[in-house]
Amino acid sequence: MSSAQGAPAFLRLAAHPLRWRLLTELAAGDYRVRELVELVGQPQNLVSYHLRLLRGGGLITSRRSSFDARDSYYHLELEGCAHALAATGAALHPALRLDPAPPTPPPSSVRGTAVLFTCTGNSARSPIAEALLRHRTGGRVEVTSAGSHPRQELHPDAVRTLRERYGIDLAGRRPRHLDTVAGRRFDYVISMCDKVREVVPDFGGHPRRLHWSIPDPATAGRTEGAGHPAFARTVAEIDTRIRYLLPVLAPQEVPS
Repeated sequence: MSSAQGAPAFLRLAAHPLRWRLLTELAAGDYRVRELVELVGQPQNLVSYHLRLLRGGGLITSRRSSFDARDSYYHLELEGCAHALAATGAALHPALRLDPAPPTPPPSSVRGTAVLFTCTGNSARSPIAEALLRHRTGGRVEVTSAGSHPRQELHPDAVRTLRERYGIDLAGRRPRHLDTVAGRRFDYVISMCDKVREVVPDFGGHPRRLHWSIPDPATAGRTEGAGHPAFARTVAEIDTRIRYLLPVLAPQEVPS
């Protein structure tokens, strides 16, 4: 295409230096506006303006924080970006159409990596993520989950959805407290609700801290229809994030 106006929408949005910086920061996890302001070192009104453009283009979404409703967390739409990149390559030349699916690293490359997922009750989101990461890696990742205020048992819709969609059986699994994993070494600590993000303790070894702002499907089920569909949506979102996490867990080869 001969003009900038004719360029694909993804290219026009992502080519701006500040918008590209925002996308790269959000690729690492979900952030509030004030955190993005600090990360990119630009005024809040300017950051908010470019976030609106990215959201309008479908590259990011935002959700109200469950910890403080005055805040919103911004999230990179991984599948949307993948398809936009594929379409951008194809727009230049048919042979440049990219596969929008994230690459799956070889099993040996993730062996020995330790990951902790956290949420408040450890009854839905974090055990779902634990089960899906273990499933996607064939058990080669050392993965566990815990909560700041664990419930008595896993939510039955979480158990049901994993069994029906992935054949994963969580029978006998019980929520655990964050205290039970104190002192363990983790490479990644991933908080999955806004409340637990504020109270996750420090772990030795300086693990990489990521945040996934995912609403509680038990609460969503009371406001958006029956509980099971809400859990199905949550499981699908978590699985998408897990699939795109796998290449991050695998150490990158350094070109010689």
